[in-house]
Amino acid sequence: MKKLFEQDLKVVNVGLQGFATNITAAGGEVTNLTWAPPAGADPALGWTLATLIGDPRIEAANHTAFERYLAAQPRLVDLVRASEVIAGLGPRERRILHSGPPIAWPDMCGPQRGAIAGAILYEGWADDLDSAETLAGSGEVALEPCHEHGAVGPMAGIISPTMPVWVVENTAAGNRAYCNLNEGLGKVLRFGANSPDVLDRLRWLGSDFFATMQVAVRGLADPDLKPLMAQALHMGDELHNRNAAASALLFKRLTLSLLGSDVPSDAVRRALEFVAGNDHFFLNISMAASKSMSDAAAGVPGSSMVTVMARNGVNFGIKLSGTGDQWFQAPANPVDGLYFPGYTVDDAAADLGDSAITETNGLGGFAMAASPAIVQFVGGTPADATANSRRMLSITLGANPAFTLPPLNFGGTPAGIDARLVVDTGVLPIINTGIAHRQAGVGQIGAGITTAPMECFNDALAALASGLGEQK
Repeated sequence: MKKLFEQDLKVVNVGLQGFATNITAAGGEVTNLTWAPPAGADPALGWTLATLIGDPRIEAANHTAFERYLAAQPRLVDLVRASEVIAGLGPRERRILHSGPPIAWPDMCGPQRGAIAGAILYEGWADDLDSAETLAGSGEVALEPCHEHGAVGPMAGIISPTMPVWVVENTAAGNRAYCNLNEGLGKVLRFGANSPDVLDRLRWLGSDFFATMQVAVRGLADPDLKPLMAQALHMGDELHNRNAAASALLFKRLTLSLLGSDVPSDAVRRALEFVAGNDHFFLNISMAASKSMSDAAAGVPGSSMVTVMARNGVNFGIKLSGTGDQWFQAPANPVDGLYFPGYTVDDAAADLGDSAITETNGLGGFAMAASPAIVQFVGGTPADATANSRRMLSITLGANPAFTLPPLNFGGTPAGIDARLVVDTGVLPIINTGIAHRQAGVGQIGAGITTAPMECFNDALAALASGLGEQK
């Protein structure tokens, strides 16, 4: 004991930082471990969590769901009009899909309302913005989440019947997912802009560009997306807010396809110029690929694996594999971001978009270690990016060996968010995101990092436990 007290003081402090500060002031060396009681110290929720940890039914269900996710093989198979492939968007139906969980028109944020009004003008259902907004609020146009139709959309997430959508098929299971086209940066529909120039761009994307890209996609020599996405991670993308490498890799494939086609050279040149000038072009395809992979894991009774994370600018919603189509919602967390000159957090809408489907699949914020350049856009340092990826391993069922991260010794990206682990550790899924102005028509004003709200996971666990109890 005497020898022990003669040694330099080295302490592991668990919990309150104040204890560590006092020891350091006294000359001791402290390793501080952040800790809090599981389930936010809620006794009832803590007991529910305790009954779910180690439950063999959940373990077996999670194994099945995770293996289906890992086995998924997304392939870009087509580009068609939404009305041709998405149920409920037929030519005689007035329905518009939006991002995030369900929400009524009066409760929507400014960017989503602006984008819906723009889509109504694009479809020719109204002649001016005032009439479009009146129509949207009348109930004569159905407004439903993309996720409830096998689709996803970034930011406002708008898909209307005549808009082109990418078709991605998981060839391992046969399920398909859809996403709209990426319009580029600036004032675009997905950020709520709906001015004449925005609509003119959408009409070109839905006509000449669509015709050219459809030929390109159908002529691809290699439509498999998983290897392309894996290569992009090794080239500095995280496949959410940074898609420069993936877009360039896709550009090569599209160009080679079009060189062998009979599409007029002027149309080819204009289409490829647009793709080459849009580093976010691959984002929407990445989202559809991620949707096809997560949907492969959905519908496994008893599984606590998260298959959907989505935001509508007001609420954040998740779905679990084992609780069917039920949404679990809570107010969206604010975004800790970098703002364009002239804008501040007071100008920002709440977290928005279906693009968190990438994080649901171990990409985006979960893969930040692969993309040190992303921190210039979302804040922090390369060390922070690596730490974020490591921290996500504490809340996932495993790692995806197909998507490896060089800074983590080529370990797989953290994947398969387990709602039990989120509640147990208090570690929230991290998400890279763009920031939209809270008013319609302004567009993007920055980018940053946010997290999912804990309340979603608390409610999801309660529902999962209730369902398992009924099975006994």
